[in-house]
Amino acid sequence: MIEERFDAIVVGAGMAGNAAALIMAKRGMNVLQLERGEYSGSKNVQGAILYADMLEKLIPDFREEAPLERHLVEQRFWMMDDRSHVGLHYRSEDFNEERPNRYTIIRAQFDKWFSSKVREAGATVLCETTVTELVQNGYGKVIGVRTDRRDGEIGADVVVLAEGVNGLLGTRARLRERPKPDKVALAVKEMHFLPRETIEARFNLRGDEGVVIEAAGTISRGMTGMGFIYANKECISLGIGCLVADFQRTGETPYGLLDRFKRHPSVARLIEGSEVKEYSAHLIPEGGYKAIPQLYGEGWVVVGDAAQLNNAIHREGSNLAMTSGRIAAEAISRVKSRGAPMSAQNLTLYKKMLDDSFVIKDLKKYKDMPTLMHTNSQNFFLTYPQLVSRAMQNFVRVDGTPKTTKENVTLKSFVNARSWTGLFGDAFRFARAWR
Repeated sequence: MIEERFDAIVVGAGMAGNAAALIMAKRGMNVLQLERGEYSGSKNVQGAILYADMLEKLIPDFREEAPLERHLVEQRFWMMDDRSHVGLHYRSEDFNEERPNRYTIIRAQFDKWFSSKVREAGATVLCETTVTELVQNGYGKVIGVRTDRRDGEIGADVVVLAEGVNGLLGTRARLRERPKPDKVALAVKEMHFLPRETIEARFNLRGDEGVVIEAAGTISRGMTGMGFIYANKECISLGIGCLVADFQRTGETPYGLLDRFKRHPSVARLIEGSEVKEYSAHLIPEGGYKAIPQLYGEGWVVVGDAAQLNNAIHREGSNLAMTSGRIAAEAISRVKSRGAPMSAQNLTLYKKMLDDSFVIKDLKKYKDMPTLMHTNSQNFFLTYPQLVSRAMQNFVRVDGTPKTTKENVTLKSFVNARSWTGLFGDAFRFARAWR
């Protein structure tokens, strides 16, 4: 028999879980949040990008006390072959604004601070507590959780699953399927520590300005994946991620890819002389709109990475997590305010509200892109980066060869590699998936 009871239990204390617990606590609900780590963020040593607009909706004055690293003024995109990169940079003084749009953060520090705001709002937060299973009544409704603590079962009107992409609670209870290997990426990351002035000199930064580099090409060895570099105050976050299915297919290792990425001439000079103090691996949902599971049911909702809410094209995850957690909390509090039960019929409000948000609209826009990238990974992540790099070197190298001859050589290289049919087909499929 369940003796202890709450209005809501949130499983997980990441971005989505903290957002959900914070909003429900602020609205006067009796909330219990359970986290298996030593503290919120203890499993997240890596850096990340924080989107200010989403956090402002939760904590309007967060800039006054949140542990922020740098505000981003520049975005770089690299298409890489083994020795070169072709880059697109966007830098704007507009981003040196009073209330910056994006920041780099260290998740371990930020999540711990975020959790403190959840506590201040009145939620009960228990760390080092593993939820072993969901408790359901005889009709399949979730009525609480069972933990590894001596207290055993804890009851709730609703359970918010914010357990991450590989969370097992939902799958064990048969509420959702476990993500397939072609819908999940494994990213490996390192933190490279350097003096602050060295980082600012190498990245052309001043004060708290920041830059992020996203890279694709031969660094992923023909697999669907990307590398990334974030400049923090006194360290550089560097990593690479690829689909789990591709690791299984090719036999490549994550640490092997990371080592190759670090040794690339364009990257090595940025981290030269650095001290590596932290290494981590993390699963990231990459399936997009078509991989979104059932988002609600009798006495439960799922948010964040556990709901596959990640925009792989724009590399957005934390903002979708925070937004889904907030919307779930708002929907739950509205159901409670009406005195209605937390039934599947009433919790459809969460999905309706999420469908009306940018989260689902953006994911729906790119619904065909994950499949296109995965089924054409050799072309998009190997063949084209090599062709573009050779074309650019041919363009800028002056060696006495007539320009018409150079242009013909470049065109012929593309046609020989993909054929006219292949080139037009790739362009058409990419344009259709992008719309």
